[in-house]
Amino acid sequence: MRKLKNSELNRIDVDGFKNVEKIPLIVILDNIRSLNNVGSVFRTSDAFVIEKIYLCGITAQPPHKEIHKTALGATESVDWEYVEDTFELVEKLKKENVKIASIEQADNSTKLQDFAIEQNQKYAVVFGNEVKGVQQKVVSTSDYCIEIPQFGTKHSLNISVSVGVVLWDIFKKMRF
Repeated sequence: MRKLKNSELNRIDVDGFKNVEKIPLIVILDNIRSLNNVGSVFRTSDAFVIEKIYLCGITAQPPHKEIHKTALGATESVDWEYVEDTFELVEKLKKENVKIASIEQADNSTKLQDFAIEQNQKYAVVFGNEVKGVQQKVVSTSDYCIEIPQFGTKHSLNISVSVGVVLWDIFKKMRF
């Protein structure tokens, strides 16, 4: 085996990304404190051709050097918008027939591996604050609460890791 050079990866450019078909998935960041986590979400969203990212509450917005450091240009490719109130955004998206899934540990949650995608349905996944998680009123109004199974001693994963796990799983279910 030989590692591929970047030029051999056949990646699209930003204009190509803007025109490629996206998966019907929106990412909502609910009060994320770490700018590095925000940048990582952009980069992962680019990798899995996510439709849009909403940055809510205290979540920082591009341009910012700490976001850019981990996003590596993905803030230019992935569509994004700032909305102050996560709950109001979720209510608006629900009226547009978008199914909302909070990524959270909760009673009656669905394990990620058991979450089934409906064909021709758009989804939004909500990721919460590094300490407090997704706001309870957002969890309460969500159509689903998806939990990433964990088997060690820690109670949670870093948000950027959670985003990677969830987006890859949903991408596979939508594309394969």
